[in-house]
Amino acid sequence: MPRGTALVTGVGRARGIGAGIATHLAEQGWDLALGYLSDYDDRIGLAHGPHDPHDVAARCREFGVTVELLPADLADPDVPAQLITAANRRGDLTALVLSHTESVDSSILDTTVASWDRHYAVNARAPWLLIKAFAEQLPAQVGAARAGRVVALTSDHTAHNLPYGSSKGALDRIVIAAAIELAERGISANAINPGPIDTGWMDEELREVLIRQTPAGRLGTPQDTADLVGFLLSPAGGWITGQLLHSNGGFAAK
Repeated sequence: MPRGTALVTGVGRARGIGAGIATHLAEQGWDLALGYLSDYDDRIGLAHGPHDPHDVAARCREFGVTVELLPADLADPDVPAQLITAANRRGDLTALVLSHTESVDSSILDTTVASWDRHYAVNARAPWLLIKAFAEQLPAQVGAARAGRVVALTSDHTAHNLPYGSSKGALDRIVIAAAIELAERGISANAINPGPIDTGWMDEELREVLIRQTPAGRLGTPQDTADLVGFLLSPAGGWITGQLLHSNGGFAAK
């Protein structure tokens, strides 16, 4: 039986983490609202098929769940609330998975103000507004078993990826704040750092370097992240909240 509706953002490419999460949640019985922005993949040069969001939705529907595609540019401050409203059309939106991102490499000396502002709009402001709108559609209910779950994907990038890495740091703080401030609404909130996952952006040399830094002996896959997201959204994951979880095969462990 369906578990309610989960909104998953960042489902633009069939190879992406968002697509892996969506498919896994569909297998678990979640109805889905899938946010995507195909223009982003074109802009940064990530290979994708001509109908990837629709192909992902079709794959999810094979598990007998309903799926709605919601194109959305989360750099627009009005879009997050609109996205929540659309995803909650049936009144059963109980999970929010933030897997969207803006990621364009630049450093302290060459980052532009426009790039900085867009990274923070997409990676920090949009998650805040999405979580805010999500919480507002849930009534205050202290001790509710599973009123709502929030999971966000983060990163620990720093040097030479400054606006991306620093805006993901802001995301971490937003999610942890949500776990504390929204507990009275029965909302749990966690961030996942999946480490390096090859979704088409690595060359062979980088792939080998990263494998050598991963004690598990391989790179992560979208399924690895999806497994943890599925657990956090399940009844068994309800006690976990306010955490930044490293699910990365021990990448760069010291």
